[in-house]
Amino acid sequence: MTSTSEEASASRRFAAPGDARSGSPWLPPEARALRARFPSRAAAGTWDVTCLDRDTVVARSLAPPFTLEHPASRRQRRRLLINILDWLQAQPGRTWQDRWNASGVDTSGRATPDWKDIPAAWIAAAGRSTDPQAPRYGLNAALLQLICGDVVRPSIPWLLTARSHMNLAREMARVRDPDDFAALRAASRRAVVSDVTEDGAVNRVSYILAAKGGALRDITVGDCLELLDLAYEYGEYHSGGTGPHFYQMLHATGIFPDSAPTTVRMLGPSRKGQLTPAQLIDRYDLACHPVRDLLVDYLSERQPALDYTSLMGLANHLGLRFWKDLEEHHPGISSLDLAPDVAAAWKQRARTKPAGPGSGSPTGRVPRLSSSGCLVSVRALYLDIAQWAAEDPARWGRWAVRCPIRPADIAQRRELGGRKSRMGQRTRERLPALPKVATALDQARADAAALLETSRQVGDREYFTASGQVMRRLILPSSEPRIWAEDTSGVRHDLTREEDRAFWAWAAVEILRHTGIRVEELTELSHHSLVQHRTPATGELVPLLHIAPSKTDQERLLVASPELADVLAAIIQRVRAGDGSVPLVAVYGRDRVWSPPMPLLFQHRAGMENVPYMPSAIAGLMREALTRAGLRDTSRQALRFTPHDFRRIFVTDAILHGMPPHIAQLVVGHRDIATTMDYKAVYPEEAINSHRAFLARRRDLRPSEEYRTPTDEEWDEFLGHFERRKLALGVCGRSYATPCIHEHACVRCPMLRPDPAQRPRLVEIADNLNARIDEARNQGWLGEIDGLE
Repeated sequence: MTSTSEEASASRRFAAPGDARSGSPWLPPEARALRARFPSRAAAGTWDVTCLDRDTVVARSLAPPFTLEHPASRRQRRRLLINILDWLQAQPGRTWQDRWNASGVDTSGRATPDWKDIPAAWIAAAGRSTDPQAPRYGLNAALLQLICGDVVRPSIPWLLTARSHMNLAREMARVRDPDDFAALRAASRRAVVSDVTEDGAVNRVSYILAAKGGALRDITVGDCLELLDLAYEYGEYHSGGTGPHFYQMLHATGIFPDSAPTTVRMLGPSRKGQLTPAQLIDRYDLACHPVRDLLVDYLSERQPALDYTSLMGLANHLGLRFWKDLEEHHPGISSLDLAPDVAAAWKQRARTKPAGPGSGSPTGRVPRLSSSGCLVSVRALYLDIAQWAAEDPARWGRWAVRCPIRPADIAQRRELGGRKSRMGQRTRERLPALPKVATALDQARADAAALLETSRQVGDREYFTASGQVMRRLILPSSEPRIWAEDTSGVRHDLTREEDRAFWAWAAVEILRHTGIRVEELTELSHHSLVQHRTPATGELVPLLHIAPSKTDQERLLVASPELADVLAAIIQRVRAGDGSVPLVAVYGRDRVWSPPMPLLFQHRAGMENVPYMPSAIAGLMREALTRAGLRDTSRQALRFTPHDFRRIFVTDAILHGMPPHIAQLVVGHRDIATTMDYKAVYPEEAINSHRAFLARRRDLRPSEEYRTPTDEEWDEFLGHFERRKLALGVCGRSYATPCIHEHACVRCPMLRPDPAQRPRLVEIADNLNARIDEARNQGWLGEIDGLE
């Protein structure tokens, strides 16, 4: 099922308050601030060329540089130009721009697919053609001539959505600003940009010239920001594969001032900024508006004490997994006071999730590994409302009801124990394979670099051999500076991209396994993270790695080992620009806030700008590299690592090799040492060796005569004890050198271990005892009764 572009565009908008002068209201705060800092040029109402008379416009449009090469083409253009000028002249207005605005073709909005019907109908009515379809032919070319000649200036929304003037960039470069357009394409060819992206970017630049007039060097930063904003509004942001690349191309030509931002990615459709509590809840389209308003108020109260990631998780638990689930299973529900059966059914659904294919579940659902988080959030909702109702009954009183979740319903301890067991087993499986992983990624990096370097030395369609692989160089009819090759099976490889991804996968794994830092901290490493310390005693310089505050808001310094220092040096050498500096890049973090530009180490070239690696991209690099390496675990399954696996492996390996746990806690940045110990996977060999060492220490403290070799008599006595424990009914369980405390009354003794084969004998003894008890009752032998019972 598909939707129109208008519906797709509207679905991306949010009702956040915004300043109309500094951008659309759905833009994040950083983008609105950028729009306010760099305003766009206002569209002019009149200018010299649009005020010319009809004959002058015709003569100017047929003179150089607008002149076509072939006489037939010149005659046809003259005829089409006269037709569209006559149509425009029939519209009200003093200038050609006024007549264009009054024609109804461009209403500063989305262009209709049949916009040519309006001038075609007028041409047919004027008797210029007998064929109803003939007037439509050539209207694009005639309008293109007027646009490039700056006679009319369509609006940017019309240019973005009108699909029938794809030659605008080529014609604009020919007649308006050929030298600067050539410089623009030259700047694109120096970057890793495909022909499709380059053509789309040049088209976007042409839209600005067509709508605002002037030459290429007259374009301002605000013009580009306005175009990106409108492209997002009308669902044309990635049309033609361009995105913000046209801005990077203009920036590379040096036409912008030094204060111009190096990136405008904050105007992208995926950079919406932080959502308000109302926007977070409205994502789930709740039917009960009072409960929706309650959840919004509750999130607003909790927001000051939560980071944005936790706020999104709380909204997901309360809005989606709690109330939306209740509305789907109980339509019309409008109260938090849940009936016992409704609450029990919801808790059961909260503990399970839909089963995947091949699970074999008869109910179609399987248990969740972690369900306590949702139950805790819902229980906190009820308890918080009950407490707040006592302080502000007018606002919260009517929602204070009995909480349907008891403490016993939350199996948090059992889930934590299960997670500890799973993570410990995962760490034990991957720690022995860590050297193989490091070797495989290092070899993959070296092989990819060798293939790329060797391919540069051969020509098109020439075979080359490197790292044991035979490939054939392919120089594609494209301007992008990537190097392609074809293997013996005919599969094409982008050697530039493969070498880049192999390097960063190796670098990420090396830093993670040598430091144990979080993947978020890895992506935040910058050139400023490398510091040094001079020891007061010896004056030795110790390289240190500064870890910026992240999850626990605690910064720390790690000693950089020689291996880690080599990896960091390789990264810095790779990311340095031509002037030796590390480029500055801005990061869109998990809290949906843009950081100031920083010299981050984990950055790569994307198009014409440097962009940082995000945690998800690091995980993808590792997954791809390990899949390519083909490593297997003990069950012959593909060996998979996540970035956090290396953190657990680091803690386990450090403590196993003698690092005190409280020091490991400081190194990895845990608030609680219990968390560090949870990361440590206990090995069976470690437990056995520790137990044996304990026994050895205890033996050293005991008298030596207790551990002498027994004599033959003592050994025979020891063995005889076990032989004398055999009884008619089974075996006596008393320990060696202990006497019988029940004077051999074995049937009554709790130390007797009956033999199942003697069951008939036990039944016979029980029947005899019952008979003797009956006889004692008949005779009145009360003491005998107590003994027998």
